[in-house]
Amino acid sequence: MKKALLIIDYTNDFIADDGALSCQAPGQALENNLVALAEQYLANGDYVILPTDTHRLNDKYHPESKLFPPHNIKKTWGHELYGKLNDWYQANKNNELVWQYAKDRYSSFKNTGLDNFLRTRQIDTLCLTGVCTDICVLHTAVDAYNLNYHLEIPKNAVASFDQTGHEWALRHFENSLGAKVY
Repeated sequence: MKKALLIIDYTNDFIADDGALSCQAPGQALENNLVALAEQYLANGDYVILPTDTHRLNDKYHPESKLFPPHNIKKTWGHELYGKLNDWYQANKNNELVWQYAKDRYSSFKNTGLDNFLRTRQIDTLCLTGVCTDICVLHTAVDAYNLNYHLEIPKNAVASFDQTGHEWALRHFENSLGAKVY
């Protein structure tokens, strides 16, 4: 069984107090856990993948434009990884086991080469972390399940600005997707 850690959308706009669409304290509480997981996966020779929500300013064709304020605009402070995770990434970004890529939908699989990347490396188990539990982590989990990946989701490494949605998603991961939630 080969594993990869996905740290989904842990950016300033989603985490910082003054982020455009921030879950603030719940997301900030993940910071040390995410860095520790990244260190653990890298030390084990496993991949650390950072799917990052990426948008263009004033993109009237993107469906999120009707749902949310502008956020994660490419090449802005809001699009950068948050805090200690950004420091970790800067120190490790040239390691072949670390990959950050842009995504333009909730799921880390949609419109990306993630599935091909994982399959060519015989990775069959994904540890999903980041934000938001009930949006991007959820949509990534559903796609991963439908592609036959095994799922692990540490409770102390996912968060949302909607606590009810967060709790529902954790139950859904376990009860409907067969994920190991711990």
